[in-house]
Amino acid sequence: MIVWHNVSGNEKITKQNIIKDKPLELDRHWHLATNDHEIALTELEYSLFRSYESFSRWMKECTVAASGFSMSANDCAILNLIAMRNRPKGITEIARLLNRDDNTNIQYTIRKLTSDKLVEKTSTDNRRKGVRYRTTAAGNKVVARFVALRKGLLIEMTEAIRAMDDQLTNGSKILDIMTGMYEQAARVAATHRPTFDEED
Repeated sequence: MIVWHNVSGNEKITKQNIIKDKPLELDRHWHLATNDHEIALTELEYSLFRSYESFSRWMKECTVAASGFSMSANDCAILNLIAMRNRPKGITEIARLLNRDDNTNIQYTIRKLTSDKLVEKTSTDNRRKGVRYRTTAAGNKVVARFVALRKGLLIEMTEAIRAMDDQLTNGSKILDIMTGMYEQAARVAATHRPTFDEED
């Protein structure tokens, strides 16, 4: 006999007693989700983890299929940012647009893209703005092929969903709000970080 537990975990339900028109609910409580609000937030956070992994995989595979270059999702994102509006950009601006603070890793990606002859330093010496980068003819070709493949695969899927534009807009707003909250919470945690002994 199969035994099920209800959401409270106290009452045992036999398989024969399950009502067909009343679905059995799973208990979503755990140490990060002790009430309804925490459950909702934690579900969003783990959706973000899964979405980011899928998004990164998509960016990587789309770039490889479009160009033959082996790139990470970050490489692809930075290449497209440099190409955006056909305006050269420096590492500081790229970091700001991506909300990153690991400039060393961005510099590594820039060196990689430069080595692949997809981006290059601008010839203009501008000390106020520092070193800036632009896409080369080869880089623009990769970006164009990426855009074409993106439209043929991803955009075609999203356009088929009713009212998707509104959902994407609302989703972006929620994510922007959450970004600000995470940033503030991180600042507070960093400001008041306790000192731990090695035994702790």
